[in-house]
Amino acid sequence: MNLTTQFFKFDNLSMFVGIFIGIFFLLITIYSFGFMRQRKRLIYYYSYLILTFISSLGAVFSNNLILFMVFWGFLGLLLYLLIGFAQTENASYTAKKAFIIIGGTDALMLLGLAIVWRLTGSLQMDEISITLNTKVTVLAYMCLAAGAFAKAGAMPFHTWVPDTAKDAPTPVVAFLPASLDKLLGIYFLVRISLYMFKMNPALNTVLMMIGSFTIVAAVMMALIQHDLKRLLGYHAVSQVGYMVLGIGTGNPIGIAGGLFHMLNNTIYKSCLFLSGGAVEKEAGTTDLEKLGGFGKIMPITFITFLIASLAISGVPPLNGFASKWMIYQGIIKTADNGNHLWIIYLAAAMFGSSLTLASFMKLIHAVFLGQPANKQTRSNEILTKAEAMINKPRETSPTIWIPQVFLAVLCIIFGVFAYRVPLKMFIFPSLGEKIEFFGIWNANLATILIIVGIIMGIIIYLLGTVTRARETKAFIGGEILEEQLNMRVSGTEFYNTIKDITPLDTIYRLAERKVFDIYDIGTKMTFGFNKILRYLHNGILPTYLSWCLLGMIILFYILLR
Repeated sequence: MNLTTQFFKFDNLSMFVGIFIGIFFLLITIYSFGFMRQRKRLIYYYSYLILTFISSLGAVFSNNLILFMVFWGFLGLLLYLLIGFAQTENASYTAKKAFIIIGGTDALMLLGLAIVWRLTGSLQMDEISITLNTKVTVLAYMCLAAGAFAKAGAMPFHTWVPDTAKDAPTPVVAFLPASLDKLLGIYFLVRISLYMFKMNPALNTVLMMIGSFTIVAAVMMALIQHDLKRLLGYHAVSQVGYMVLGIGTGNPIGIAGGLFHMLNNTIYKSCLFLSGGAVEKEAGTTDLEKLGGFGKIMPITFITFLIASLAISGVPPLNGFASKWMIYQGIIKTADNGNHLWIIYLAAAMFGSSLTLASFMKLIHAVFLGQPANKQTRSNEILTKAEAMINKPRETSPTIWIPQVFLAVLCIIFGVFAYRVPLKMFIFPSLGEKIEFFGIWNANLATILIIVGIIMGIIIYLLGTVTRARETKAFIGGEILEEQLNMRVSGTEFYNTIKDITPLDTIYRLAERKVFDIYDIGTKMTFGFNKILRYLHNGILPTYLSWCLLGMIILFYILLR
């Protein structure tokens, strides 16, 4: 074994992930030229981007687990530093939260590595093959899987993702939580689940349960968000559930679907964040209450956001549908092995897709199609930047919209030509086995019908311009909206009623109090333990003498038994 093969591994899976790490690095760098133009310390920012790119490649191509952990841990530090470039008051808290959650699971991964070394005597990925038939082997797998879950943003290690999405600079969010962290986290989960460990039905069931719960719980939280980037952050978590669910099926079609969805998610999720960032840069806010009417102001951004929204919602013939279709087939295929819960997993996956579409209907209305925020501006208030823009339409600079357009085009190509391009070129070679489809799907017919529908729409629009149309002010029920300050219909009001449904109202209240936030739980436990120690070590001599006496009694009891 030469030095290269000892420390690095260049197989189809790592090459595939490495290629797209390079593509996203190039796109985010171009986008940053426009978005970060007037920020300070840009030399540090681009240095961190380059180091993140190099470290990501190092982690993907590492064959030695110690070397892998060096690159993996360094990425957590770089995420912390990049979040610090945000100009929000919560940036420091969010950076610390992301660093601690990812760092904590890194400690679990080190424990898993120690167990692997104890069991096999090797830390070379291509030399490890462990059967999950004892509690110790399961512990090793779960410790390594926890690191993959935290990096990708799966529950319960997900809470850093929505906070980072809201508070970090948009290029950072699109580069790490939306793309690289998904690629790396799911890559490592595939690596340990397919190559380093021999999975059993019980562990596959655990993965499917985690995936299904992540899909539904995260999208339910996304429905009630009033911040553009935070809403997208919860969807970034929800989509990880599909990937984990696909891998958990344990059959080729489901695993291929999970891996394909990993790729598709990085494409449309990055496109969504970049498009949302373009709106943020021009409007100066991501508050949905202060947005509206940007479809006319930023038509390119609107189109790219719309395509990516349909893709993440699983609307054919876009790429999100193709990968979800494969995951659905993988779930159904598990019934052949006696899995009686397959119908629940399938229902969760399909229900998640419908709620995703519902939340993006809210988002598109609130940002692009809804009534502009300035229509209800009170005369005594100063116009916000978002409101002032309504009368000054303009698209963002090419360095910002070119990456968006590129990713939107990939959403179309990877959906219409799913089998001929991404599956045949990247996914199937990565798994090294023949994938059999038992469901029939032909994207050509759907594509043709959509094109025909667009052409008919254009014709109808042109026919409508032949005769002069009567123009009137927007009204509801005969009342002109501009004259009624309280009649603005905002997308933020969509689905608010679900917060009052029992028992969802209780769950939402607990979520707002961060009862389910693993970081908040850990913080309270740590400070609570510290409070006990401060109470016990109060500096009073009799207290210390009492502890010494108690310790001696316990020691004598142990020694004299």
